[in-house]
Amino acid sequence: MTRAILHRAGAGPGGAKSGEGALVEVAARTGIDVSVIVPVHNCRAYLDRCLTSLLIQRVSMEIVVVDDGSVDGGSELADLYASCHPRTIRVVHQEASGGAGGPRNTGLSLARGRYVFFCDADDYLGPEALERMLAMAERNGSDIVLGKIVGHGRRAPVSMFNESVDRAPLEDSAVYNSLSCFKLFRREMLERHRIRFDESLLVGEDIVFTTHAYCHAGVISVVADYDCYHLVDRPDGTSIMQRPASRDALSWLRMIKKPIELMVGHVRPGPLRDHLLRRHFRMDAFARLGRPFLEAGEVERKEIAAEVADMCDRWMTDGVRDRLGAVDRSRIAALEDIDRLVRLAHIELAVVRRELTGLRWDEGDTRLAVTGRVALDALEPDRHPEIVTGAVTLVLRPRQASEGQDDVTVPVIRQGEAFAGVLDLGVLSPGVWDVHVAVECEGVVRTARLGADRDGQIARPAPRMIGGVIALPYFTRPYGNLSVDIGGHVVTPSGVVRLARSRWAAGHRLVLDGEITMGAITPDARAVRRLVWRERSSGRERRVPVAARAGGGFTARQAFGRLGPGTWDAYLELDLGGPPARFRIEAEAELVAPPRTWWRGVVLRTVKPYATAGKGRLSVIVRTVTPKAFLRRFLP
Repeated sequence: MTRAILHRAGAGPGGAKSGEGALVEVAARTGIDVSVIVPVHNCRAYLDRCLTSLLIQRVSMEIVVVDDGSVDGGSELADLYASCHPRTIRVVHQEASGGAGGPRNTGLSLARGRYVFFCDADDYLGPEALERMLAMAERNGSDIVLGKIVGHGRRAPVSMFNESVDRAPLEDSAVYNSLSCFKLFRREMLERHRIRFDESLLVGEDIVFTTHAYCHAGVISVVADYDCYHLVDRPDGTSIMQRPASRDALSWLRMIKKPIELMVGHVRPGPLRDHLLRRHFRMDAFARLGRPFLEAGEVERKEIAAEVADMCDRWMTDGVRDRLGAVDRSRIAALEDIDRLVRLAHIELAVVRRELTGLRWDEGDTRLAVTGRVALDALEPDRHPEIVTGAVTLVLRPRQASEGQDDVTVPVIRQGEAFAGVLDLGVLSPGVWDVHVAVECEGVVRTARLGADRDGQIARPAPRMIGGVIALPYFTRPYGNLSVDIGGHVVTPSGVVRLARSRWAAGHRLVLDGEITMGAITPDARAVRRLVWRERSSGRERRVPVAARAGGGFTARQAFGRLGPGTWDAYLELDLGGPPARFRIEAEAELVAPPRTWWRGVVLRTVKPYATAGKGRLSVIVRTVTPKAFLRRFLP
């Protein structure tokens, strides 16, 4: 019946199909939320895991298995699953079509769910994948939901999965970087716009499909906090995408023109189209001028360059060009110079060999002297044209750039592969800054993190105070790259706060005298902000002003009549230019004031300062007793 509805539907007013209402009615009547379409062709070894991962999904669904002429027993296994789960699994058998587009279209024509998800038979889903994606779609009225993809022996897209997004704008996000069909699609949208797979394509049929869907999607959502789709590499290399023909550069360039033509036919000229075209130029066109270009023969290189030039003639705009990096802009200018394209490919693929050979404080302990070695090593040393490197610089890059934070470029002195430079940390705003080394070659700048390869004698420099802000050089984990934390955002400043004396004063105030030491650093008196009392069980806090002195000394007074019952731990809080830094106050038992008891109105209050066992840190126990409780305790 569903097949008849799909075939009967024609164009209706407003671009809708005349059968659209009937289709929605069928979906509502069946109560199916998701139709999962699984094309199967000789995947017997993987089909068990795939179907099991689908059957445990906690959504109302149907599984449409389309056997595309399997001869390895996969057809029989699919029938066995359907016989065991007749209400969930349907199996369709057809002659081998040679690609995934045909069986996916067959499954789509039979689908009855409100949403459709495509899953290849050699891949599988996380147990909560459909539940999470469906919840996202229902909450936002999504037409497409991207679930995080993880690769097992295969490369998976990552740029669009940095965070979950309810509504990801196509123009200002990375969702268009992912053009695989492993997504949740609203079926009504697919039917209304006749979105189908191109069965003439052996490779790239899903790119055409997904590009078309993006063009009509009103709301696109991303589930990034859960591993939804598991992309699996077949060790035998029998997957279509693992065959050598699927990686042929010329075939890919000719194929990719179809989705580009489709996209430009739907998206008017402007920033959105330029953003989408940038993806195709970077990931589809110019990527073929890298390693595939070097692996190609002389004649094929000319053909690849000609195909890319044709794409540039048809779709390159100033807006696209402005969005490209230096390497790709250089390639555009060199499309008629094959030798130049070869050199650019070698430069792009070369390994930035770098080593940190020295790191120390210099000139008043505000500048960090850095020495090292850097060079570009081609992947094929015996076959590449000579690569002559130019300028070398050090680059300080904010890890999470905020408004007004830009890269800081530092010139260096260079002699052969060796270089030396000085990082003035006083010019850096608070935050974490990663240190890179940049090498220029024929107008192209290659940048790489510095520090992982270093002399074994190099130690992490001690922290320094620069203009009232702490600077903490450190090596990242697990990679060991050099970074600088200005203000103590990810590196906890080390310090020791010791109690020098404590005594009771008028008003039942506990007076604390102490000092803070931070290794070679003497914090400015202005950095000492307050004393913080934190109740151990509830987390409640009381803050007390501190009188700070030069040299790290301080005095604080706490009126304990204001603290409720509980165990209160003492911290000294400092402002070091970033998040507040807290240090527990260490105390020797003989320096701690004795307990004190007094009546406040009808309440008996007892305050007992003490040094904790083990580490000897200052805490205070506060107890209160009402007359009723007092009598209950002492009278029979």
